[in-house]
Amino acid sequence: MSEQEAPAPSRILYIDDDPGLQRLVQRALESRGYTVELVGSGDEGLARLQQGGIDIVALDHHMPGQTGLEVLPAICGLPDAPPVIYVTGSEDSRVAVAALKAGAVDYVWKDIQGHFRELLGEAVDTALRQEALRRDKERAEAEVRAARDRAEILLREVNHRVANSLALVAALARMQTNAVSDPAAKSALEEMQVRISAIAGIHRRLYTSDDVQSVELDAYLTSLVEELEVAMKAAGRDHAIRFGAESIRLPTDKAVSLGVVVTELVTNAYKYAYPSNVPGEIRVTVKREGPEMLLLMVEDDGVGWTGEGQPRGTGLGSRILKAMGTNLGTQVIYDPSYRGTRAILTFLI
Repeated sequence: MSEQEAPAPSRILYIDDDPGLQRLVQRALESRGYTVELVGSGDEGLARLQQGGIDIVALDHHMPGQTGLEVLPAICGLPDAPPVIYVTGSEDSRVAVAALKAGAVDYVWKDIQGHFRELLGEAVDTALRQEALRRDKERAEAEVRAARDRAEILLREVNHRVANSLALVAALARMQTNAVSDPAAKSALEEMQVRISAIAGIHRRLYTSDDVQSVELDAYLTSLVEELEVAMKAAGRDHAIRFGAESIRLPTDKAVSLGVVVTELVTNAYKYAYPSNVPGEIRVTVKREGPEMLLLMVEDDGVGWTGEGQPRGTGLGSRILKAMGTNLGTQVIYDPSYRGTRAILTFLI
């Protein structure tokens, strides 16, 4: 197995109009293992940078007809511009501050004794290390973004398939409903079909949304309530649903639990609120209670239920409500003073 080739030395562009100083800087930096190219003006430097292949620039302040401060913005404006170290013989600190504000990563004061060449070498070492760290960070962030995008695409596809599978299960439940004659079994299958549809609606929202981690609650519940109204009418229970919700984004797991709660409460109202052939509406409201709390209220003007005593029906709905309330860190409560039935659920968003 052949040995890996050693990486090419970093290439420095030194921009200075003093040929003697250019040679001294070149020797000092090449002794550190760098490759150094020399140009005498800002225009020459920009032309060389546009060809590519330069890892770092050392830019002198005083040059004929212009200063480094005039050249610096043009360098920093180049695509994928290399870092710039500003070299100045001026003892005016405002020059160094102006260079740093204009985009230089460091500056070196050009002293008469020539110590600046050693300082310039140290500054180049540091700037190249920082640039390597910056590029590594950008690569890592790009990889994280790409991985997140891939995961979201996969999750969207999973939600699509889950929604399709749940729609198939709901269709099978509907076929089974049509095939049985026992009223209790038919009612149980109808309720199961509605519950499945409520969960399928969440997954439909997720695979058609740009955000797979949360759901627009008002849009989801609007669709859910419409489906419940159609399903209940098909089962011979004809009551209008009045729905109102604020525009709120809710994490997916909480939206699933809330959707199931709405399904159970609305289904209960259809079944038990009004005697046969007595008209009446069901109202569903979702709104904020302060900055972090959400309130769900389902109410009717029917015979009334306070949540006390034996559950009406099999009690499965009550157990489901308790389980979903636990998921949300709360419980459904009933207003005993309301003349019909008013179920209330509040929880942290």
